Amino acid sequence: MEALIAGLVAALVVIIVISRSVKIVPQAKAGVVERLGRYNRTLEPGLSLIIPIVDRVKPLIDMREQVVSFPPQPVITEDNLVVNIDSVVYFQVTNAKAASYEIQDYLLGIEQITVTTLRNVIGGMDLETTLTSRDSINDQLRSVLDEATGRWGLRVTRVELKSIDPPDSVQQSMEKQMRAERDKRAAILTAEGSKQSAILTAEGERQAAILAAQGHAEAQKLRAAGEAAALTEVFSAVRAQNPDERVMAYEFMRHLPDMTQGASSKVWIVPTDITKALGAMAGAFDSRPPEQPPTGS
Repeated sequence: MEALIAGLVAALVVIIVISRSVKIVPQAKAGVVERLGRYNRTLEPGLSLIIPIVDRVKPLIDMREQVVSFPPQPVITEDNLVVNIDSVVYFQVTNAKAASYEIQDYLLGIEQITVTTLRNVIGGMDLETTLTSRDSINDQLRSVLDEATGRWGLRVTRVELKSIDPPDSVQQSMEKQMRAERDKRAAILTAEGSKQSAILTAEGERQAAILAAQGHAEAQKLRAAGEAAALTEVFSAVRAQNPDERVMAYEFMRHLPDMTQGASSKVWIVPTDITKALGAMAGAFDSRPPEQPPTGS
């Protein structure tokens, strides 16, 4: 019975030793092994064997890219204005040994360096430059952080400023300025629109007047051409009939009443040759055939 108990105890000890000797490291993690209190090696992802009691594995370190957001930090600009800046840092642990032994808390270290660098960079800029130079500030922060955290086994990949909040009084002044700028641009656009509308209206009226004048001129030309053609036909017809003075005098007298029907007919100028025509017409109506001499028986 004692032998059985001893065998069970020995088996249990072996199981415990084996379980403590096997260490499984997940993907994207790294473990630092200390042997008798000193650094021994770094465990890669997968199955690893350690010596129980002699070796100790420190808490696993995440080797993936990490994102840490810091609370807003008050920073004084060059023109003595306090702005609150909210920043985000993207970093990755590249050396688990350095991250474990070179600094006690690398997250706290990154935060403090970020705050210090922000104060140095923003302190050399006025508020307007700070608000318009976000990309430049991000690049300067990343460069300083990457250089400072390199010995900690970290690599800063990206730094972003989420927000830059000036004081309330400055924000109100900026809003008033922006509103004034918008009103100014609106007034300019309205004036430009009115100017273009007036130009287009004047141009349209000018084109309409030109077209109306051209149409009137063409109508007068066509009317004059028609009257000339009519007169030509009339004179041609008259010449074809070869009228004498008596016929012309008769036609004049026949159309004379029509000439007096106009409201503006006040004075009539009678050509001097009309008397000859009237005499010719009178002679035509008064002429009698010559008397025949009496015939003798």
